[in-house]
Amino acid sequence: MTGGTGVLGRTIVQALLDAGANVALVVRNRSKAESVLAEMPSKDKAIIVEGDVLKKDDLQGALETVIKTFGRVDCLVNGAGGNDPRATTRQDLSFFDLPEDAIRFVFDLNLLGTIVPTQVFGKQMVEQGEGVILNISSMSAVRPLTRVVSYSAAKAAVNSFTQWLSVHLAQEYSPRIRVNAIAPGFFLTEQNRFLLTEPETGKLTARGQSIINHTPMGRFGEPQDLIGTVLWLLSPASAFVTGVVVPVDGGFSAFGGV
Repeated sequence: MTGGTGVLGRTIVQALLDAGANVALVVRNRSKAESVLAEMPSKDKAIIVEGDVLKKDDLQGALETVIKTFGRVDCLVNGAGGNDPRATTRQDLSFFDLPEDAIRFVFDLNLLGTIVPTQVFGKQMVEQGEGVILNISSMSAVRPLTRVVSYSAAKAAVNSFTQWLSVHLAQEYSPRIRVNAIAPGFFLTEQNRFLLTEPETGKLTARGQSIINHTPMGRFGEPQDLIGTVLWLLSPASAFVTGVVVPVDGGFSAFGGV
């Protein structure tokens, strides 16, 4: 799994370990990954593999370590992603002044950070003839949100890539290689906390309150809310499911606002 040290990622890692899976965390920061694993009650089947999701050579080395340790790759969870405040519009930063490097960073991290690991680990699945790829999208890909223009567009591209790849792999290589995505609704993470809560008080910002008002279940998601959908999509229980983006959003995408 990439992105396994974030708020949502670490919950997915723990769920996989609890289910008895062998888990390889592909990370740039080993010390952070070690700290995350240290907090987990069951971690004996987890390894940390260093690798940058934007560097194919790094990931090829990571794959070799995974194969040497576990023998095969059954699933790939592309969890690397996030936003950059410099690529987010605000009162003192208009869309027309967003810096190119910030926009490029967000696209690279979310889109290339999904495609490049898939090229490396997905090729191993082709050789095996089976496997499951799960991409982490976002509600902002389904319903583009104000301000986060780069993030919304990049995640929308992840959705398109998910659908394209599901067809490509099934038709060209094996129908037993499935590709899906989940689109989490609003969870408090390291990337969006500055938009949804006041740093001084922890109270909801106007944006945060608006999100709650437009979420029929009336709350932010808890990381554990993702587990059932993730395990379903990674397991044989969804053997006839490919090319879908499943919202886990408390009804946000279904609510028309009135």
